[in-house]
Amino acid sequence: MGFWGEDIKKFGFGLMRLPKIEGTEKIDVEQTKKMVDMFLEAGFTYFDTAWAYPGSEDAIRQALIERYPREKFKLATKNAAWIACKNREDAIRQFETSLKQTGAGYFDFYLLHNLGEGRTHYFDDFDMWNFVLEKKKEGLIKHVGFSFHSTPEELEEILKAHPEAEFVQLQINYADWDNPAIQSRKVYEMAQKYGKPVIVMEPVKGGLLAKPPKSVENVLKDAEPNSSCASWAIRFSANLEGVMVVLSGMSNIEQMKDNLSFMKDFTCLSEEQSKVIEKAQEELKKIPIIPCTTCNYCAKVCPMEIGISGSFTALNYLTLYNDLKVAKEQEGWLVGMHGRKKASECIKCGQCEEACPQHIKIRDMLEVVTAKLG
Repeated sequence: MGFWGEDIKKFGFGLMRLPKIEGTEKIDVEQTKKMVDMFLEAGFTYFDTAWAYPGSEDAIRQALIERYPREKFKLATKNAAWIACKNREDAIRQFETSLKQTGAGYFDFYLLHNLGEGRTHYFDDFDMWNFVLEKKKEGLIKHVGFSFHSTPEELEEILKAHPEAEFVQLQINYADWDNPAIQSRKVYEMAQKYGKPVIVMEPVKGGLLAKPPKSVENVLKDAEPNSSCASWAIRFSANLEGVMVVLSGMSNIEQMKDNLSFMKDFTCLSEEQSKVIEKAQEELKKIPIIPCTTCNYCAKVCPMEIGISGSFTALNYLTLYNDLKVAKEQEGWLVGMHGRKKASECIKCGQCEEACPQHIKIRDMLEVVTAKLG
């Protein structure tokens, strides 16, 4: 038995990137059914969806809930009170919608979704912590937690303020482990400090670590020619103490087969395998990226309110993984969705460079962002 006496194996099916019917944005429910069957047959039970994942809750109702006894699986979903909610009633409506869309009857795990930065206060303003505890008493929620994308310091503030959180979901992968923009190691260690079980999201970094830079791929393939690059990423996270579940957002049957092949009988990494990952991390560090630590001192003095650190993170994605689509998505989230202006709005006043402790030539780098990301 695992955490809280729950029988949960360490691998979970993330339902954010379900397969689509070719040429459409509609989820392929029939392929999803096959993936669900394979997952359950391999002995795994944890499924992770969210109100904010378009079509996901409806698809998993058809693929899982209507086809299997309720006691055969664990279902997690999430409440994003910071999305289109003007009051507590709007936030509560998300919970009710999730119950209806999934048809699950209750949720084994219910998460307050994506706390951190300007999103955290909505859950306090709308008294959502007390709401989920009420639903837990009613039996509609078994375990309460939250997902998080921000700094270790902010995570500590939330954990101190809300000891009722039973677990925390964090972005952890070997590429972000010591990345100053994400600080996977430090947020993981903070969760450990407060004794909170961790659910890992983005172990393959949205698929980027399935096809890492060539120098990294060579390290992994030299060590285990028959193992996928994705397998190394997932095993890295699964190897960490205190990790309850590692989620993988599988998008097709082939990915499901691959993931099950190495997670079905997962054992801890050997010392030799751990050294391989360390070598892969060293190769990543050799790739020249902008040395931004996201301290955001530059943002505090920028008269144009440009999203400087977010722009640099997006450009670093392009440099590391050569994926323009993902880089632009990062720019949209870290700049646009955070209310900051694009790099092209820079007036070259230079105040940012005077404030930057890393001595980055910010004005030049913003020109590169504009040229490569638009």
